[in-house]
This record gives sequence, C-alpha cells and structure tokens, in this order.
Amino acid sequence: MPNQLIKKLNLITKSIILLIVTASAVNAQEKKEVPDIESIYLHTDQTHYTLGESLWYKAYSVYPYNNQLYSKSKILYVELIDSDSKIIARNKTKLEDGLGNGDFKLTDSTGVKKPGTYQLRAYTNWNRNFDESFIFNKEIEILSVYSSQEDNKTSAKSKKNKTKSEEIKHPLNIQFFPEGGSLLEDVNSVISLKAVDNNGFPMKVEGAIYTANDSLVTIFRTIHDGMGKFQLTPTKGDSYYAKTSSINGNEDVKTMLPQVRPQGYVLSSRQVKDKQMIVVKTNNNTLLSEQNKPIKIICTFKGVTYFEIEQPITNNTVWFEIPKAQLPAGINQITLFDANERPQSERLIFIDQNDDLNITLNTDKKIYKPNEKVTVTVSSKTKTGEAVPASYSLSSIDMNGLEDNSLTSNICSYYLMESDIKGKVHNPGHYFDKNNPSRLDKLDLLLSTQGWRDFLWKEMPKFKDNRAPYLSEQGLNLKGRLTQTFGNKGKPDNHITLTLYNKGKLNMLTAISDELGQFRFNDLMFYGKSDMILSSVNDKGKGKGMISLDDTRAPMAVNFKPALIKPETIQTEVLKEHVLKKYVSFGVMTENVLDEIEITGKKKEEPKSIYGSPDHSYSFDDEVRSFSTIYQLIQFTVPGLSISGSSIKFARNNGPAQIMVDGVPWPQSDISFMQPDDVAKIESFNSASTVIFGSDGANGVILIYTKEGALNRTKNVNHTIKQELEGFYEARVFYTPEPKSISFENQKEAVRNTLYWNPYLHPGETGTTQTSYYNSAVETNVKITIEGVTATGVPVVVKTNYAIEK
Repeated sequence: MPNQLIKKLNLITKSIILLIVTASAVNAQEKKEVPDIESIYLHTDQTHYTLGESLWYKAYSVYPYNNQLYSKSKILYVELIDSDSKIIARNKTKLEDGLGNGDFKLTDSTGVKKPGTYQLRAYTNWNRNFDESFIFNKEIEILSVYSSQEDNKTSAKSKKNKTKSEEIKHPLNIQFFPEGGSLLEDVNSVISLKAVDNNGFPMKVEGAIYTANDSLVTIFRTIHDGMGKFQLTPTKGDSYYAKTSSINGNEDVKTMLPQVRPQGYVLSSRQVKDKQMIVVKTNNNTLLSEQNKPIKIICTFKGVTYFEIEQPITNNTVWFEIPKAQLPAGINQITLFDANERPQSERLIFIDQNDDLNITLNTDKKIYKPNEKVTVTVSSKTKTGEAVPASYSLSSIDMNGLEDNSLTSNICSYYLMESDIKGKVHNPGHYFDKNNPSRLDKLDLLLSTQGWRDFLWKEMPKFKDNRAPYLSEQGLNLKGRLTQTFGNKGKPDNHITLTLYNKGKLNMLTAISDELGQFRFNDLMFYGKSDMILSSVNDKGKGKGMISLDDTRAPMAVNFKPALIKPETIQTEVLKEHVLKKYVSFGVMTENVLDEIEITGKKKEEPKSIYGSPDHSYSFDDEVRSFSTIYQLIQFTVPGLSISGSSIKFARNNGPAQIMVDGVPWPQSDISFMQPDDVAKIESFNSASTVIFGSDGANGVILIYTKEGALNRTKNVNHTIKQELEGFYEARVFYTPEPKSISFENQKEAVRNTLYWNPYLHPGETGTTQTSYYNSAVETNVKITIEGVTATGVPVVVKTNYAIEK
C-alpha cells in the first residue's frame, strides 16, 4: 500500500478514541462502551454470472463508526452457498490493513452444478460475537446460456398464455407506519406504507382510508418500490382501516391502522432549504397533563450519542434545527424522551455530508475497436487538487445488452445504509446515485418504513455470549490434546512437534502440553495446502500417548432462502441471449464454458525429501516384496548398516541412528510394527549433511516415507498425526490476454464477460494511477466501476462507460 495511505491508516486508532471521547462528553452518564466491530463488504466484478466463469472479489473491513479501514482480524471467511443452504466453497482470505481479495471458479468441480441464485457470505471469527446482521451476504445469479431453443419457446408460450387469475399468485402484504411511531388524537401525522408480495418484492398498490363507520377519509398510492405516504389527523374516539388493492387488479385487502393514542408526542423530520429540522407535535391533553415538564431529544449514531436537547414544551408544535455538520454521514436516530425518561417517539434521518472529494474515472477513448488496448486513469483528489489516499478495486464488464441502471448494492449503499437496516433493501444503489435528484426523498421514505421497524442500532450491540466470546484471529490456529493411549487422562509436559511442508519450505514448531494435555499453535501463516506432521515425545524422547486435534473452525449455520420467483426475468433473459449469441459467433464450445477439463489419471510421484539431498535414496513400487520385517527392508536399502534385533546403527558410528517416519522422530523399537508394503521411500544421511538435524543426527539419520494412510494401519503410533492442512487462500491473478496470444482453442478469452479486474488500485503521491488491458473481440458496451474507501473513511463509487465498435 502507498506510504501515504499507511500513514493515514495509522491514525485510525486516534480517530476512534477522539470519536468516543467526543460522544461520551455529550452524554457521559450513559457510559456505553463502544465495541470493536468489523464491518465487511465485498466488491465483486459482476452480479450475474454464467456457468463456468470465475467470480472475483475484493474485501473491505472497516470500523463502522467512521468507515476507516480496520484490521482487528486477519482471517476473513468467504463462502459460496447454494440454494439448498449448503456451503459449496470456502476461502480463508487474508486481511492486511483491512483489505483482502480472492475468487471462486463457478464450475462443477467447485460445487456449482446448476444455474440459480447463490449467496456470497463473508465474516471474521470476531463477527460471530454479534447479531447476524453484521455478517455480509450478497445474492448472485448464475445462469446457463445453453438452454435449448425448445425450452425457450415453451417458456415464452407459457408466459404469453397466462391468464389474469394465474398472474395473481403473490398475496399482498401491506404495513402502515406512523411517523415517529404512533398516531395521536388531533395531531396531523404522516403515515408511510410499504406493500410487498410473499417473496418480499415491492408491489404497486392503491387504496383508501376509512373510519370505523366506513366514512372515506383519504386515498393513497405507492410512489416508489411499493412505498408511499399520506397524511391523517385522527379524531378522538375514531379508529381507521385501509382497503388496498394492487395495480394489476388484486382483490381488496383490509388492514387496520395502528391504534390512536389520547396523549403523547409525534416526532417528524423536515428539510427546509439546506437545514435539517425536527418537529415535535402534541395535543392539548398532553400539554395539560405534563404541565410544562421538559422533554429530551437525543441524537445517536450507531448507539453513540452525539447531542441532546432538553426543554419544556409549551406549544402544540415546536421546531428544532439539527446541527447537521456535527453528525456523521449515514443513518442517525432521533429519540424523544418524556420527563420520566420514557421514550415516546423516534425518527430515523439520513445525513448526507458534502465531502470535499473529486474522484474521477476516465478512459483514453469513448469508442474502441475490438481487441484494442484501453488505458484507464483514476484521479483521487480533493476539489482543491490535493491527493486523497485510498484503496480502490476496478471491474470492467461486458454489459451484454443490459442497461446500467445503477440499482444494485455498492460500497456506498452498504456502508451508509444497508449494513444498518435489517432485512433486504430492494434496489439499494438507487438511493446513492447522485444523478437521481429525488434519491434523498426516497431514502427518507425507506427509513420511515423498513427502517422504522428494522433499524439495527436501536441499542449498542452486545456479545451473544459474554462467557465465551469468539476471538479475533491473527493467523491460522491449530490446537488439540494429548492423552494416555488408553483412557482420557491428559499427558502434561510432553513436547509436541509440528512440522509443516509448504511449497518446498520446511517449518518446525514446538509446544508443551499443559496440565490437561492441551496444546496449541497460534498465528500460523501459510498459503494453500500444506503437509502437516504432528508428533509428541516425553522428556525421555519416547513417543507415547494419543494426539487428538480439535475440529477446525466450524462455519456459521446457514439460513439462505432465495426467493422462489425472481422478478428480473427480462433482464436475465436478455443477458443469456446476448452471451449465447457471442459464444456461438466465436465458436466457444459448451465444454469449454461449463467446466474445466480434468485429467483423472495421476502421475506417479515419489515422496519429496524435505531435508535436501540424502546420501542414499531408494523408492519402492507396488510389487510384492519378499521382506518379512521392516528391519530387513532397511538393511537391504541402506548401505553400511549394522542391525541387531531392533537396534539400528551405521557401522562406523558408535550410537544408534536417528529414525524419522514422515518427518517425525520415532523410537527404533516402534518401527517394528510397520509393514514393508507400507513404505514408499527410504533415505539416509550419514555425512556432514546431518548437521541440519542437530545433535540428534550425530550418529546418522534414516528417513522412512510411508504411503498415504499407512500410519492409520500401524500400531502404537497414536502419538503421530499426518494430514493436509488448508492455509490462506492464494488468490489467482486475473488473466488479461493480449489478442495475439488468444489461440483458436481458447476463444472464450476473446469473448469474456469480465474484461478486466484489478483489486488493488492505489493512487500515488500525485493522487492519480493508471492501468490498462485489452478489449474483447465483441462489439458491445462496457461498464467500468471503481469502488473503495479513502483513508479518512469515505466510501466511493465511480462509473464510466465506453463502446466497442468495428
């Protein structure tokens, strides 16, 4: 990362402390401890994929109180979950300074066996201490473009022949939300409404409000994504109900409005020019009963109090100005308390701070030829031209006939809204598209409906279980227990040796079992698969006892229930048709798309020596051997040995040779249980090279490598475990081919849907950075998107488009 960004990141802790001190000074009596929460977001190259593609992601971990990059944990679990709630793939992504990246191959070998809706989920072990709302999840669509024309015709015919009654399969669910929480006698209130079907998708509805004696009061209609609002002044003794029908002709649904209260307060929010105003309304009954008692209005952000106002209410309507410049960007909670400290009314408001950023994304052309080189320039500066340190990720995708409607989730919508509201937000990107002049009004409507009942920060998040919290992980951990061979009594003070062989490098670590026989190795750092050998010896060097490993970190429970009916069928059909046409035009065969070609036969490989070049080495094939004991086999294999009973030594040495089985020291007597047919290779060291074994190798070393599973068949070796460990996922590098390198057999690269992916774009000291790639061979429209976060915690999304034409 650039030096400037690292310096900025080092200020995170100071900024957090300042935030907490400032907030605590305002309302010190609450004495709330702000928890160290990690808020995770994944930027993916696409949201719709076809079978056989790769999904690329960039992970951001921030502190939710200021959105600055935050690295409490270094392991991020990223999972791909199918529609049956099964985890089909899991990456351990390493986080450094709150950033990480990875990928999944969407192929049969990964577990993606059919098209459908999948879930991408990400969390740290520390996240598990809190509500599931702090776990990142995102739905992705995986499509199959090779459906038969007959299937398409049948599908189109069935859609065309649907009758009106068949189309009405979505029960209407409607809810009404009085602004501030309650309806109050003789006080004019704004009531918001939200209408969805049984899958949670918005419905267009219209209806009317009636009194209990069926007198019409007012009418209403949804104005955005199943949401709308109307005004109502309840009268004393009346109750109200709504008759609602969907625009496409659903039958009327009768719904009772919330009960009208005789006393209380109504809290509402209004924008007056550039000022954020709070209006407190009440009735005469309340004024008389409270007799000028003070009310208190408190503003909190994610459970932290930023300001409070206390004063008596002497009129039916009182206005307060909110000091918007002093509040953090995002959802703030305004709560009104009566004189007895009882909450009476509540309102969520969104603070849209005008940042001083000028982040731009430009290409050197707006129209390119197929296969032509594209140069992208990212400028990250303030409006006065100063460099803004940040970390960005960039995706360039073929739009495949779709229009860019900027409705999908992005890093701005997630960190400033979605992560604070429980439940799914439909088209979240709509509220953060700055080209949409009504976005803030519609966002306020969302907060007055879905936010009204599902706001995450009603109170400070608490640990699920204070007795045994999940720990933050700084590396991979391995723990277990050494017990007596027979029984469950722990064996203390034994030496536990962990040998890891990863990518040609050997790493040996030791630990001592405690009074219960427990041991652990913390903060291991390695990528990919690693061969592990775990063994124990007592203070006399004897391998005794039984080693058992604790289960590796179990994934979180899955509760993924994708909607049975997806309303975006037109979009997906357009995408599938466009992708299929370009595959056919460029001769991309089905087998080159759906999965990789895997060779089932295995090349026979000899066990690798992890100690360099031995003096002698002998490998065995699978033929039947004539050796009845392991000692006969060693005698035959290693020259210069003297074997008497179970004693093995080199003739020119005085002491016994060191025996190691699969890298673990073994007493010579223990190998008597080994079968010659279980041995794959034997090596010997009896020269100056034994120095790598230290004093244990002074009399020479014999290394025995066994076949897979052999140790499980050998008696009395419970003190040794040999298995494969999975380390951090080593992310692949996105392959950006040059046109001249694309072969006839790999035309898929010429028509790829993701043209380019770069998870790490970091502007330099000048505030600019460039990257380049080659276009595909297809005439199409391309969308480039950068997402990221600045060193000061401002989430950023910038997009641009260009065309590929011949």
